[in-house]
This record gives sequence, C-alpha cells and structure tokens, in this order.
Amino acid sequence: MTTLEEPAAIDGAKLEQFVFRAVEEVGATLNAALVVMGDRLGLYRALAGAGGLTPVELARRSGVSERYVREWLNAQAAGGYVEYDAAADTYALPPEQAVALTQEDSPAYLPGFFQVALGTVIDSPRVVETARSGEGFGWHEHNHDVFEGVERFFRPGYNANLVAAWLPALDGVVEKLEAGAKVADIGCGHGASTILMAQAFPKSTFVGSDYHAGSIETARARAEEAGVADRVTFEAVPAADHPGAGYDLVTMFDCLHDMGDPVGASRQVRRLLTDDGTWMIVEPMAGDRIEDNLNPVGRAYYGFSTFLCTPASLSQEVGLALGAQAGEARIHDVVSAGGLSRFRRAAETPFNLVFEARP
Repeated sequence: MTTLEEPAAIDGAKLEQFVFRAVEEVGATLNAALVVMGDRLGLYRALAGAGGLTPVELARRSGVSERYVREWLNAQAAGGYVEYDAAADTYALPPEQAVALTQEDSPAYLPGFFQVALGTVIDSPRVVETARSGEGFGWHEHNHDVFEGVERFFRPGYNANLVAAWLPALDGVVEKLEAGAKVADIGCGHGASTILMAQAFPKSTFVGSDYHAGSIETARARAEEAGVADRVTFEAVPAADHPGAGYDLVTMFDCLHDMGDPVGASRQVRRLLTDDGTWMIVEPMAGDRIEDNLNPVGRAYYGFSTFLCTPASLSQEVGLALGAQAGEARIHDVVSAGGLSRFRRAAETPFNLVFEARP
C-alpha cells in the first residue's frame, strides 16, 4: 500500500517573496530586448555625456519616435539603467552605465551579452523540442544575434587581456610570437582573437578554423579590413580537420566545451603541435562543483549552456556535452586523454579561465 506524504506547509511570506522575485525576473527578461533596442537605435550613445534629457530631446538626438523613447526611458529608469529627475522630467545615463553600454573598447562593455541572450531566447522554442528527444541543435542553426552577440561579448575581454596578460602568462610563448611563430586558432568564429594576435605579432602567421562557414566568411572580411590577410587564413573545417602541422601555438577561445568530441579535438591538437608547442585553452569561468557555480556568472553560463553549448555538442559526433560550466578538472581530463601531459591554470578573469597545456 502506497503511503501518501502530507503536503508541506506553505510559508506565505516566502511565497510572496518568490512571486515578487519572479516579477523582477520577467522585467529582466524584457530588459534584454530593451538594451538591444537602446543599442541599435543609438539611445545610450545619445544619452552618454549629455546630462539630463527630456524624451523629446532624446528623440531628436536619436531620430526615434518620442512615444517609444518615453516608454523605453521609463523602463530603463525602473531598472536603474538611467536616472530620472522628476522635477525636471529628464533622464540621465550615469557615467558608469555609459562605459558599460557605449564604450566598445572597455572590458565592461555589455551590449553583446544582451544581444546573445536575446538571440538565445528567440531560438529557445526550437531547442525545447530537441530536449524531448535528446537530439542536438547545431551552432550553425541559430540566428545572427547569437553569432554577433557572442563575438561582441567576448571581444572586449580578449582586447583587454589576450595580448597584455594571457599570452604573457604562458611559458615562452610571447618570445616565439615575436620571433615568428606558426599559430592555429581553432573554433575562431568571426576571427576576433586571430586578428588581434596577428596585429600584435607581425612576424607570426595564423590559421583560423571554424566549422560554421558563415562565421569564416565574416572572419575573412575582417582580416582584409584589418590589413592582416597576408598572414592570416581562415578555413571552414571542424576542429578534427584543422589543416597543417608544426604549430608553435594552438588556441581555443570559449569553444572546447561546445565540441561534440573534445577528446578527439585534444588528440588533433597534439598532432598539430611541435614537441615544444603550447595549447592555450580559454574557457568560461567555472568551479569543479555545482555549488561553486551557484552565483550570477554561473547562472548566466548555465542558461547559455542549456540553450547553446550543450545542444551544439549533442548535434555532433560523440556528443560529450561538457557544458559551459565544465570546470578545470574536466578540462584537464580532456587534455590528458588527448596525450598532453602538462596542464596548469595560467590566468583568469571574472568571466574566463585560461589554461596552458603542453606535450
């Protein structure tokens, strides 16, 4: 005979607290679209450094309908993104928000983060259907906001840290790059990391690869614009098929956990590297235990992992699905299985872990 458990007593105060928290979450969900709107329409840029503006003044500066501007401003004021002066009926963008929302060269620049979040939510119904069967949903199947948003989010961090901190944290790598090294950037996306390294080290040559042909087309165009196309080539191939051999440095930026067969990719890296070569692996910030990641950064990454990273891996052969919160220990296991014996954490930021692996 089955024994039925008595329902747990409901704490009314806790229920009310959760309901109001959920209301805040709905507002935050909508705010992702509002931030993308403000970015695309130039509203934040028009507000930056302007002091207090009325909705009419902001509408004139930005060329956007005043009625939309007023409603957008009120939503931004309610969320603390802009400040409202009731006496003057004006709205101002604080300097800290201006840095985060308008300065693309700042490591705190955030519009790309919101853009990829919005693109992810747009595609979420399709991922929900694949979750029923356990099938995957390929990276290439997502909308443009995902591709562009990911680059816009990660690029400021690469600009701030890659040449100044991450590469110098690797043993002897900068010296090789300055003298003239051969570099493979696997999973390069739009090529932001590849081009940044090429600009910093003009004696070195670079081969970027990504399985998404659309991203490779963008990367080639960006290399031409940056004036480094003579030393940078891009190939639309999976990680396991990256061309060539004898690389002094192989890099992977925020992509190893997305691969269907990261162990196979690790074995390929070992084949690509010289005997004294280095593999730099940049991964999302994560601890090894679930409880280490129950924080705002972990929450965002687990969300992206559910809709982007895990489905992408499951859509490929093997489908190991490490997830965006794999953590150092699991990355170490992947590296070791590929035949690289030396592994260490070389650097970190609030959003990334940087590992060095060597034969």
